[in-house]
Amino acid sequence: MKQKRSQRPAAGKPATPGGLEAVFGVHAVRALIERGEIPRELWVQQGGAEARLAELVETARGGGARIQSRPRDELDRLAQGAAHQGVVAFTKPLAFEAENALWFRLEAWPHATPPLLLVLDGITDVHNFGACLRSADAAGVHGVIVPKDKAAPLNATVRKVACGAAESVPVYQVTNLARALARLKSLGVWVTGTAGEAESLVFEVDLTGATALVMGAEGKGMRRLTREACDQLVKLPMAGTVSSLNVSVATGISLFEVVRQRRQASPGAISHKP
Repeated sequence: MKQKRSQRPAAGKPATPGGLEAVFGVHAVRALIERGEIPRELWVQQGGAEARLAELVETARGGGARIQSRPRDELDRLAQGAAHQGVVAFTKPLAFEAENALWFRLEAWPHATPPLLLVLDGITDVHNFGACLRSADAAGVHGVIVPKDKAAPLNATVRKVACGAAESVPVYQVTNLARALARLKSLGVWVTGTAGEAESLVFEVDLTGATALVMGAEGKGMRRLTREACDQLVKLPMAGTVSSLNVSVATGISLFEVVRQRRQASPGAISHKP
């Protein structure tokens, strides 16, 4: 009787250097380095990727990063299906900004431009979260606000999708979103929520002043208390058969309507740069 050949156990996910988080993808790693955040360690895929990424590798090495040449399958297992593009950086994990930091910043607002904030209520998908952060960065958003509950983490996938925006745009985590919106209003910020049943289109309301744009989760939309805390509700015109857009797409369209209005009112008005 023949014995069955024992199968080789599947290799697990490689261990990351202690206390560090993996950031994968050429754009995300390059954005990290360009901001002066040199990773502690850099894994580069053996073979052609080493030559293709030579400049990036030398910059990281010059900043003190430890360079490791690793086989593709090891990077594949580490990225767990995401496109790592032959490079993985290990750096300190991202952390949410404290709620108190948001109030301190708004109370001592240093810019001539009114604040533009993006509020994400119930956005739990990391790909949507990363895409929203990318749009926020492109539109010059000064900060993103998320609740402690029902919110996506600031993990490696978010950083990959955001292409550097997760590091450049402050993300404030608040304990109670409805209460935070009430405080925003007390500080002169007009809270505009997006909802399919709204009567006004986003193109019809004035968004040139201090604005917090609230986006709800796909399907469910904003939670009841969040909706009740808004000053006004707006919607996008939907001419086709679908009832709604992906939340990251809707976020991008709505934010760039703010950009359009503010540039028309005062060219060059939007910037989150210090």
